[in-house]
Amino acid sequence: MGRLVAGLDDAGRGPIIGPLVIAGVLMDEEKVHELLSMGVKDSKLLTPDSRSALSGKIGKVAVRISYDESTPARIDEVVLKGRRLHRLNLLEAESMAKVIADLRPEAAWVDASDVKPERYARQILDALPSDLRRIVLVSEHKADRRYPIVSAASIMAKVRRDAVIADLWKEYGKFGSGYITDPLTIKFLKEWRRNHDTYPPIVRKSWRTIREIESDLTQARLHL
Repeated sequence: MGRLVAGLDDAGRGPIIGPLVIAGVLMDEEKVHELLSMGVKDSKLLTPDSRSALSGKIGKVAVRISYDESTPARIDEVVLKGRRLHRLNLLEAESMAKVIADLRPEAAWVDASDVKPERYARQILDALPSDLRRIVLVSEHKADRRYPIVSAASIMAKVRRDAVIADLWKEYGKFGSGYITDPLTIKFLKEWRRNHDTYPPIVRKSWRTIREIESDLTQARLHL
């Protein structure tokens, strides 16, 4: 048996609806090569059906899989404290540290969200328990394409977030993907706000899109 290694990635950093999900996949390093034969790759390059099928296979070869989810309320709380991208990067680094602390690998590869991967690595290490701060931590851009174990984590994170969104559809109706580029998502937000005093808890109220919708609604009322 080789050393225990982990790959970590996120899903849901950019959308206006739903959580930010961090997934970590812990494996025996000697079995990581099996991911390639399965067809594991960056989740963005796979169809939903392929991701779903691969998530089951990954679960069978992994020693453990761990998740950490940041709710829209938590994201808003952090983002409103300062510069959005800086604060969001820090939140994500702390979330990754929680997953690493849960998995306790000897080495970990992460997909860096910060423009400076080395700074992102320091933020993760600073958030780890003191006994884990000497682990080998590789923080790189596009790690989900370079390292199969990070690709596996990207798949698990995406499948987990998709399951959360599917559950929210049952409660709130079909609002699309939750991304601001999705017309169905924008339609949902506008219609909801016309009929309610505020947005539901599944929405990230700190996103600029919310301010734009509020401005449009204010202008519309002024012209009534």
